Amino acid sequence: MFFLQVAIVLLLVVAAVVALVLQVRHDSGQEARNRSLAVAETFANAPGTRAALSAPDPTALLQPSAEAARKASEVDFIVVLNTDSIRYTHPKPDRIGKKFVGTTAPVLAGHSITEMIHGTIGQLVQATVPVKAPDGEVVGMVSAGITTENVGGAADRQLPLLLGAAGVALALATISTALVSRRLLRQTHGLGPFEMTRMYEHHDAVLHSVREGVIIVGADGRLLLANDEANRLLDLPADAEGRGVQELGLDPGTAELLASGRVATDEVHLVGDQLLAVNQRPTDLRDGPAGSVATLRDSTELRALSGRAEIARERLKLLYDAGVGIGTSLDVTRTAEELAEVAVPRFADFVTVDLADAVLDGREPDAGTGLRRTAYGGIRGDAPLYPVGEHIGFVPSTPQAHSLRTGEAVVEPDLGGAPGWLAQDPRRTAQVVDYGIHSLITVPLRVGPLVMGVVNFWRSEQPDPFDADDLALAEELVARAAVSIDNARRYTREHTMAVTLQRSLLPRNLPDQSALDLAYRYLPAQAGVGGDWFDVLPLPGARVAVVVGDVVGHGLLAAATMGRLRTAVHNFSALDLPPDELLGLLDELVGRIDQDELPEDSGAAVTGATCLYAVYDPTTRRCSVARAGHPPPAVVRPDGSVTFPDIPAGPPLGLGGLPFETAELELAEGSRLVLYTDGLVEDRERDIDVGLELLRTALAGADRSPEDTCQAVLAAMLPARPSDDIALIVAQTHAIDADRIVTWEVPAEPAAVGEVRASVARQLARWGLDELTFTTELILSELVTNAIRYGIGPIGVRVVLDRALICEVFDGSSTSPHLRYAATTDEGGRGLFLIAQLADRWGTRYTPEGKVIWAEQPLP
Repeated sequence: MFFLQVAIVLLLVVAAVVALVLQVRHDSGQEARNRSLAVAETFANAPGTRAALSAPDPTALLQPSAEAARKASEVDFIVVLNTDSIRYTHPKPDRIGKKFVGTTAPVLAGHSITEMIHGTIGQLVQATVPVKAPDGEVVGMVSAGITTENVGGAADRQLPLLLGAAGVALALATISTALVSRRLLRQTHGLGPFEMTRMYEHHDAVLHSVREGVIIVGADGRLLLANDEANRLLDLPADAEGRGVQELGLDPGTAELLASGRVATDEVHLVGDQLLAVNQRPTDLRDGPAGSVATLRDSTELRALSGRAEIARERLKLLYDAGVGIGTSLDVTRTAEELAEVAVPRFADFVTVDLADAVLDGREPDAGTGLRRTAYGGIRGDAPLYPVGEHIGFVPSTPQAHSLRTGEAVVEPDLGGAPGWLAQDPRRTAQVVDYGIHSLITVPLRVGPLVMGVVNFWRSEQPDPFDADDLALAEELVARAAVSIDNARRYTREHTMAVTLQRSLLPRNLPDQSALDLAYRYLPAQAGVGGDWFDVLPLPGARVAVVVGDVVGHGLLAAATMGRLRTAVHNFSALDLPPDELLGLLDELVGRIDQDELPEDSGAAVTGATCLYAVYDPTTRRCSVARAGHPPPAVVRPDGSVTFPDIPAGPPLGLGGLPFETAELELAEGSRLVLYTDGLVEDRERDIDVGLELLRTALAGADRSPEDTCQAVLAAMLPARPSDDIALIVAQTHAIDADRIVTWEVPAEPAAVGEVRASVARQLARWGLDELTFTTELILSELVTNAIRYGIGPIGVRVVLDRALICEVFDGSSTSPHLRYAATTDEGGRGLFLIAQLADRWGTRYTPEGKVIWAEQPLP
């Protein structure tokens, strides 16, 4: 209705506008004709016009008067023409003398003409009249014109007025229609006739179909409406509607309630043999008619069902809590304890969980093996059941043995009359029955065909025994727990394997050396073994290398990668490379490992590692350190103060592209060099900066051995459940006394060999090592001779007395000698062969200045 009314108003407005435009166009055209003709005739007949046409310069005489007349008459132009249609006047002077645009033949014949043309100034109406001599001869013409837009002012004034009136009419029509529509929508709630009919039919069908009685009572206490269910529940007569509720034969209480109209909520009334729950509300709360509406519901069966529904709700809640509360850790024993905690006392008074020993170790159990009581939960702790930790062998007649054998759950409603269960342990079972435990459910802990143990639910406080519904709930509860226990078992197996592999790859005993006093700790993570590792490697010249590293990730892959890296460090250290060069080779190796471990269709490496490599020289007390993405070492000075030297970090191993840098530290004798992995100083609850400060505090203190230092650090910083591996090694430095080191500079002359032999003989005599004089002279003679013959200066000799006698020959050449077998006819080539036979070890290492050939002899 609203849109129809708006459409009619808009149609009337459009029609009025069209009529006005057409009328205005007609009136504007007529007005333009009349005005242009009047102006043209007036100027043609004006005094002086005819005389000016015959003057020598008509334009000079006519142009001013024509312009004055044009402005006074408000036309667009007045043009005077000669009989050849040449303009003498025009508003635009550049067009004087040009041909007139228009019809002139009728004018030359003595007639006036009015026409509409499209001229140079737009759409216009122009009138052209003749200028006649007294004898009637046409001597010229005058044309006046006006554009149609200049006579349309009336339309411009009338059109806004019309549109304004139309807008007001449209607004009034809209408002009136909206008010009428709003009134109708409020009365019909937005429904049309069809919807009203359907609503009545649906309401009537619903009213008489619901299984709840509905009664509407008027303000005068008369029954206005009762649906079929109300008629059935109250046994109303056929003519009940229209009668007073007190006249319907209802019991006094129900009749009084319905007649009063008071508010009632679930009032229970006995009607016949039924308990009816009555709810009543007045109908005039929202401007409705006075009266009341009451609903009646048969609650006889509902009260019986509500108890069972509450039990079902509690059981569903128990299963939900079991899904959330069981399996929070990957520990088999803890998971079994969580099962007992969830079930007591909501389902059973006592719960015991018995698992095979193999399950506790992470293995699959063998059929027929005994079980160990793993978890116990109860409302009291003095029940005479088997205690936790006891190994139990169930006899074949018991429910537990039946469950283990068949994989089926068993319910024993009366333990006192269950001879199969009583045969397990007559003395203990009698105590259990005397204690008051009277019913049992045994459910196997099973995942697929694997049976890991049994769960026993015991009842004592509730007098009713377990039934079939309880058995189904117990099976569902144990099935959920079995998955968590199996996951914990599998994790235990993998964790045990990884720990075993990890420990087998770490050093079991540290090598003998005199440069460092060492103590170490390795602690695997509780949640999964990582790839932390450490090592101590003796190097030539009484030096010792200490290395610590951390492989990214956890599990067997990380442990295996750690073993490969430890082996690689052993091999690379045999080359006696500086720390930065060794880390460079290790970086290339990790990159190749990444490529080998790269999964298909993946573009990212799967491993990575950090490492710190330090070489300590007791002869100079200097320590060369390089690290690849690893936390910096800590240095505890002899006075107990702690510093973290600024060691260039370098990228983690495996990234490649950037070189590593070596830092040189000078350590006072008795200093403690502390190397560790990030698991010690960083975890989820603490940032690494906080961890480093805690480590500084734990390390501070003088006169502590490396073993005491390890204990103090772990006592102060070890978390309850480490989330990452922890490797810690403390090395206390020693220096070799100056009287146990001798050095000589050797001229590059063959005669200098004899002087070296004599000098070393005298020094060995001072050290009491006369037994080694011959072999030492022979070794140094060959090494010095080779340096003089094949090397370049300067040449030096150093002899160090440590756990072995170390002889070193320095020269400036980078050429390394090679051991070979000389033929019988060769004059040379046997020197290194003799050294290899006489010395315990020998080799070459390179320095920035050249190389060192060294040989070690065991002390007598």
